[in-house]
Amino acid sequence: MTTTLRPTEPLQQNADGTRSRRYQVCVNSRPVGGIHLATHPVFGPSVARLLDLHIDEPDRRRGRGTVAALAAEEVARGWGCKRIEATVPAAEAAVRLVTALGYVERNRGMEKQLGAGAPELPAGTRGRPMTRAEYAPWFEHGKAAYAQSWIDRGVPADEAWAKSEEDHARLLPQGLDTPGMLLSVLEHEGTPVGTLWVAITEDRAYVYDVEADERFRGRGHGRSLMLLAEAQARSAGRGVLGLNVFAGNTPAERLYESLGYRPVLRGVYKELL
Repeated sequence: MTTTLRPTEPLQQNADGTRSRRYQVCVNSRPVGGIHLATHPVFGPSVARLLDLHIDEPDRRRGRGTVAALAAEEVARGWGCKRIEATVPAAEAAVRLVTALGYVERNRGMEKQLGAGAPELPAGTRGRPMTRAEYAPWFEHGKAAYAQSWIDRGVPADEAWAKSEEDHARLLPQGLDTPGMLLSVLEHEGTPVGTLWVAITEDRAYVYDVEADERFRGRGHGRSLMLLAEAQARSAGRGVLGLNVFAGNTPAERLYESLGYRPVLRGVYKELL
């Protein structure tokens, strides 16, 4: 049996410089699934994104997805791409597929279903809104740290900085006054010990950044920051709190797991040789 990709649309050249195309996955010309391949809007035309890969239920567990993914890599090489990225469910089958294909995990999305009540912070600890004087240094530090997280995981420095600049500008267009964004400082006995950035969306809350001050780490303030995030989410009427953690950040992963967070998505990448 021969598995091939059949275009279902012309190559799309978008205004932002990206390109994309959808394909049917076919076995001996019989459609069995689909793929959507595109280039990255921030990292540029040398990076491909596998936006969708699905195989119809009757044809699963026969290697169709593996062959289709390899065919997509060949298309990406033909576009001049040097790297391909994807976001896959945390389910065992999806992780097993991308691991077998040589993809490396870069980050994972985690979620927690929140209880009815807001958790209490430890005695002497409180959260307060970030001040305008605190915002500027926090913003610049956050951009640098975020870019470095991508650099540490194989992204070229120029691409990492472009993503950091774009993400921060998109998410915080009005700084402290951006609707739906809560920027907080955690204090313990009157001393600032960490910062927190939580977004309140229509159906959930999301932690974009959480950081305990390096001088006060190892004292439980990271856990307190996450409890503050849960309290803010519950106060806003949201029952789900999500976050991203970069692969290799073992202390953060252990903290989130101990608090009841579970993986839902994994961000993976592969160099195209």
